[in-house]
Amino acid sequence: MQVGQPVPTTPLELITASDTVTKVVLAFLALLSAISWTIIFAKWLEYRNVRSAGTKFVQDFERAHTLEEAARIAARGKSNPFTRVFMRANTFLTDMTTSSAPTLERTRLTAGQVEALRQVLDSQTDAERDALGKYLTALATIGSVSPLVGLLGTVLGVISAFLGITREGAGNIGAVAPGVAQALTATALALAVAIPAVFGYNIFANKLNGIDGELEGFGSELIALLAREGRI
Repeated sequence: MQVGQPVPTTPLELITASDTVTKVVLAFLALLSAISWTIIFAKWLEYRNVRSAGTKFVQDFERAHTLEEAARIAARGKSNPFTRVFMRANTFLTDMTTSSAPTLERTRLTAGQVEALRQVLDSQTDAERDALGKYLTALATIGSVSPLVGLLGTVLGVISAFLGITREGAGNIGAVAPGVAQALTATALALAVAIPAVFGYNIFANKLNGIDGELEGFGSELIALLAREGRI
């Protein structure tokens, strides 16, 4: 801010009166904020849909008496991580048993086949976790990097303000304060970006861990169903 210019009195005026370096930092932080909120809203919708569809399928699955009945339930339901884990396991069982016996219904699985099935379940569970966790790393990165970007903008803004004061030859508090205030807007905006990002990451990471645990439990329920049918 140059000496003799009108003193900013609102946050918007502080931003518009900032020097070029501060404006660039603020624009970058605004971009990070837009990305962060986009991820937050997208993940909120995704996790809500997963929870709704997954809960319904698991409830219906628990009432199924045979693998074929569970397959019909999965086929007519909305696709979600739980149905995809089931369909992957069902495909594996179909391919494995039809290649070794003409009838699927009464074929008993060997210990090696059961272990292979567990590995298939674990593999698909990991794939679903990775898919659900997509972009959460970006959210964590924004939450950790934004304060540093804001601090950089503040430091550069303060340096610029003091250099401007030196050039103009004014050294009173009235000349220093506006430039420092403009520089501090970078820190304020950085915190406004980082806080929601950190909260969002922690919330979604906790939800992801919960879904991952439920998927592992579902795999055990599937094996238990096979045991009740006498296939194990």
